[in-house]
Amino acid sequence: MKSFNPEFVWFDGKFVKDSEAKVSVMTHAIHYGTSVFEGLRGYWNSKNLYIFRLDDHIKRFRNSGRIYSISLKFTNKEIASAIINLCKKNAVKQSCYIRPFYFVGRYGINLHVTENTPTHTAIVIFPFGDLFNKNGIKTGVSSWRRIHDISTPPLAKMGGNYLNSILATQECKRNGYDEAIMLDQLGNVSEAPGENVFIVRNNKLITPPASSSALEGITKDSVIKIAQDLEYDVIEREITRTELYLADEIFLTGTAAEITPIISVDGKKIGIGKAGNIAKQLRSTYSEIVMGRNEKYSNWITSVY
Repeated sequence: MKSFNPEFVWFDGKFVKDSEAKVSVMTHAIHYGTSVFEGLRGYWNSKNLYIFRLDDHIKRFRNSGRIYSISLKFTNKEIASAIINLCKKNAVKQSCYIRPFYFVGRYGINLHVTENTPTHTAIVIFPFGDLFNKNGIKTGVSSWRRIHDISTPPLAKMGGNYLNSILATQECKRNGYDEAIMLDQLGNVSEAPGENVFIVRNNKLITPPASSSALEGITKDSVIKIAQDLEYDVIEREITRTELYLADEIFLTGTAAEITPIISVDGKKIGIGKAGNIAKQLRSTYSEIVMGRNEKYSNWITSVY
């Protein structure tokens, strides 16, 4: 299938050509990282395009800005409508990634950001396939610690927060790994640069809590619900670094990564060194859901056409 050309973006309430969506070089977000973003996936099943957990992403989208008193000037309903109609405007009939974001506009170098500070809101969309090899990836524990609530709120999806993730990603790539695993301030497992982490031990799924600086991931939440419906025990608790090496399986979850098995950590083989059975089972169920082929979870998907 020929890839669609995302000619249009949504910018401050209007559909405009990408080349016409411009901002000043004095945009505050360029200087200080005062931007809020979300990531959603649209899945094409040959008949319709389904957006996964649209309303939940928009709720988190607004809440991230609230932490920093950065205002989203549009209602949740308006953002949802804009996302759906942007897909239509670009005639999207293949799987895609959707990136809504809002940011502080022209505001000088003033650091006193308030709810009344001027903001812009935009939505872009583009073709997107697999972020990682679905057969499994090699990871390394980063020397860079994950940001902590004592300094930078890790539950907010802020542009500036991801400089921390960039450092960890650069380090892991230099060391020959596909992805990093980050520890929190206490040395426990937190998350990957852009994904949540699950380990499997004795058929139990274990994942770090928000107190370990782990983002409250929507894909993570989905996997927890799916796993529980499949009658697996799921535990949110602190995970020591050593437990990574002893895990039967490890996998990442995220909008871009979906469910990605980890086959090694720091050069140590995890389990049998291949995607584990639980990860494969969860991924199979997840794929059915996002493609609109599982009625039980039909409330998680929004049809575009």
